[in-house]
Amino acid sequence: MNYVFNPAPTVSVAVLGTALRFPVHRIYCVGRNYEDHAKEMGFSGREPPFFFMKPADAVVAVNAGECGTMPYPSLTTNLHHEIELVVAIGSGGKNIKAADAHKHIFGYAVGLDMTRRDLQNEMKKQGRPWCIGKGFDHAAPIGPITPASAAGEIGNAEISLQVNGQHRQRSNVSKLIWNIAETIEHLSAAWELQPGDLIYTGTPEGVAAVVTGDTMLGSVTGLESIKVTIG
Repeated sequence: MNYVFNPAPTVSVAVLGTALRFPVHRIYCVGRNYEDHAKEMGFSGREPPFFFMKPADAVVAVNAGECGTMPYPSLTTNLHHEIELVVAIGSGGKNIKAADAHKHIFGYAVGLDMTRRDLQNEMKKQGRPWCIGKGFDHAAPIGPITPASAAGEIGNAEISLQVNGQHRQRSNVSKLIWNIAETIEHLSAAWELQPGDLIYTGTPEGVAAVVTGDTMLGSVTGLESIKVTIG
C-alpha cells in the first residue's frame, strides 16, 4: 500500500516484566469519578458518568524505574496534575455488561491526566468543548501496564501522588463513584471498545498546579509507579 507520507509509528506502552508493548488505540477518560474531587470542582452526587478523549499520541510512556519528562505545555499558566488508575483493554466489545467487564481487561497502569486548567475553565464558561484543556501534546503520561492476573485487589488499591516528595493526592480506588466494571458497561454502550483502548478512570481530590522543574510520583498499590518531571 502506498501512502502520501510514511504513517506515524504505533504508540505503545511497556508491559511490566516482559519485552512486549501494548499498542494504544484510543484514550478514554472519565470525568469527576471520585466524590471528593467532584465536590472540589463544584459538583456533588452520583451523576451519570461522562467521558472525554485524548489522542493516542498524547501518551508519554514511562518505563519501569525511569523518570519521564513532560514539557510544560503552551498557552497555559495553570497546569494541573490528576493521578489516575488506567485500565488497558485487551479484547473489545459493545454493550458489555458489568459482570463481564473483567473478561475484556488486559491489565492496569498508573497514569496522569494532565490538564490546562485555565483553558478548560475558560471553555466551560463559554459553553464550548474543552479539548484544548485535556487533549494537548504529552497530556497522558502512563507507566508500564501490569497484567490483570498480577495486579492484585485493584478495586481496593491505594492511589496517591507526590510532587517534589510532598503528598498532593491520596485516596482509594474503592471510592470511585462508578467502579471499573460499571465504567466499562457505560463506555461500551457509547463506543465499541477495541483492543488497545486505555481508560483513565478518574482522579481523587487534591488536584493542583505544577510548574517547570517539579517531579511527580504517582502510585497505585500493586502496580509499577510513574515518575515524571516537568521539563
